[in-house]
Amino acid sequence: MTPALSVLDLVPVRTDQTTADAVAASRSLAKVADELGYTRYWVAEHHNMPAVAATNPPVLIATLAAATERIRVGSGGVMLPNHEPLVIAEQFALLEAAFPGRIDLGIGRAPGTDMLTRYVLRGGATAAADEAVAKFPQYVEDVATLMHPDGVEMAVGGRREPLRATPRAASVPTIWLLGSSDYSARLAAARGLPYVFAHHFAGQGTAEALDLYRSTFQPSEANPEPRTFLTVNAAVAETAEEARRLALPQAQAMVALRTGGRLAAQLLVEDAEEVELPPQHQHLAETMLQRWVVDEPGAARERIEKLAAEYGVDEVMVHPVAGAHVATPSGSSPAREATLRLLTA
Repeated sequence: MTPALSVLDLVPVRTDQTTADAVAASRSLAKVADELGYTRYWVAEHHNMPAVAATNPPVLIATLAAATERIRVGSGGVMLPNHEPLVIAEQFALLEAAFPGRIDLGIGRAPGTDMLTRYVLRGGATAAADEAVAKFPQYVEDVATLMHPDGVEMAVGGRREPLRATPRAASVPTIWLLGSSDYSARLAAARGLPYVFAHHFAGQGTAEALDLYRSTFQPSEANPEPRTFLTVNAAVAETAEEARRLALPQAQAMVALRTGGRLAAQLLVEDAEEVELPPQHQHLAETMLQRWVVDEPGAARERIEKLAAEYGVDEVMVHPVAGAHVATPSGSSPAREATLRLLTA
């Protein structure tokens, strides 16, 4: 069975791009996904990284939802310990009011940033940041409750006062828990929430996490059955050789991330081909490329179908990692768009 397809976008920034260029390229990519019938389009939260412009999911979601017509737009994800629950509840409740039935709130527990940014986001209080991680289950509950049309009532000064994210909510975003370990799998199962394991990033432990989630799932009113999908990195081109060339800049960036190097702006394909990695780093790059979907269209589609069957999912979220050649217009990402088009051709 052919799985439904969705898109994960970290809003990559190339060496030839400004932040404005990167956002323009992602806006164009979202339009392509919308036109092709992709199910959802999620953006990440990362801070203080020259290679990534996805620093503020709610702002990006508003931009992308306004530029599209039917596709669901959401976060993959909001790193909840970085924020107060009421702020996230208000942001996503307002997005849902503006684009009813089209908003997903994917929530993660990791900071998604370096220690300095985490320190600043929490007002310079390291203890507060650590406490926010410890309180993650309660924060998830707080966000869900505050977005509900009934909201909550709190005792203040001897009186009970109502508190809700929006004054008259008619619908609420779908909450998903995200993770790369079994922590969020257990929490999502216990709360009866949809869950996504970061297969595109972790690459290992996916089957175990999904099995744990499914086997311990407690039905909820909104979700009587476990609900999940698979995330994969993909670069698709007319030939497997070209697909591999296009994936090279992302592979080198991930090697830098995994080995403590500097995550600089993403290289253009021709510049990446000039880089000589040490043998151990080259082996790491090859291992990652083998886990990704990097191929010509027919083989790529077959690989995605096999992955969906292997993990028992009916939806696959593609993270298009195809880079750009020299002289590519700076406000576009034609190889990422081609990956989406070729997977549905």
